Amino acid sequence: MEVYKRKVHYYETDQMAIVHHSNYIRWFEEARINFLDDIGLGMNVIEEKGVLIPVLSVTCNYRSMTRFNDTVCVGLRIEKYNGIKLQVSYRITDFATGELRTTGSSEHCFINNAGNVISLKKEFPDMHKILLENSNVTTY
Repeated sequence: MEVYKRKVHYYETDQMAIVHHSNYIRWFEEARINFLDDIGLGMNVIEEKGVLIPVLSVTCNYRSMTRFNDTVCVGLRIEKYNGIKLQVSYRITDFATGELRTTGSSEHCFINNAGNVISLKKEFPDMHKILLENSNVTTY
């Protein structure tokens, strides 16, 4: 499993040419979506089964500045998963230097199209098994 890499775009920076803080959370999502694709649970697969994964909380700790044209690596790890909730941690580092830029986490649950919380373990054991098998995978 590879670390998710991306180049910083100009529109993601502020007047000081530093990445605006809100973009790191977008990068967390990009890495999470990429990870799910890599393990065979792309959002198209998940949503076709009527499952949604809303965000319950997000934390982001800024360590050093990221600037326009930098390339960053967004690594992640599934910290907790019980079939109903999922917690993911993230580390963003500079691709060239390895310097730590940002750490964070997000917590999610699984719901159906009606907005009711569901247990993947009970309702989608195939998806549950894949997430369980990848709960110890770290890409950073």
